[in-house]
Amino acid sequence: MHTTGLFSPDDEAEAVETYDSLGPAAQTVVKETAKAMAFDADEYDERVTGDVIETARDALFASLLSVQVGTVEEFEAWCEDFDGDVEVRGSEHVDNVVWHVAPGERAVAATFQSEERAAVGTLRRQAFGTIYRELVG
Repeated sequence: MHTTGLFSPDDEAEAVETYDSLGPAAQTVVKETAKAMAFDADEYDERVTGDVIETARDALFASLLSVQVGTVEEFEAWCEDFDGDVEVRGSEHVDNVVWHVAPGERAVAATFQSEERAAVGTLRRQAFGTIYRELVG
């Protein structure tokens, strides 16, 4: 079992603080990406909206979430010690699981067979969409 990612907020306040702190980074990423795409000033003003910056911040936040990666057996052992709610998605007939523990004793998990990187990315987006979006929005 191993962990990938940088943070797992302990509470809602930490999640909101982290999300808010990513605003300037999201804006810089979008600006530099637009520059690399050779947007002129008019095209930048027309296409780079607040929604674009917000989407970048959402993606940055999700991509930094800490995720546990392990076998089904390791996940089941972890679940025995976890007192909260766990939402598991995917097939029961695979060997591996990725999971993220969020504030409020909530966790999301996804099963996978061999594509760990894809499973981690998918789980992070699911965690943001099902848990964090309502906290930070």
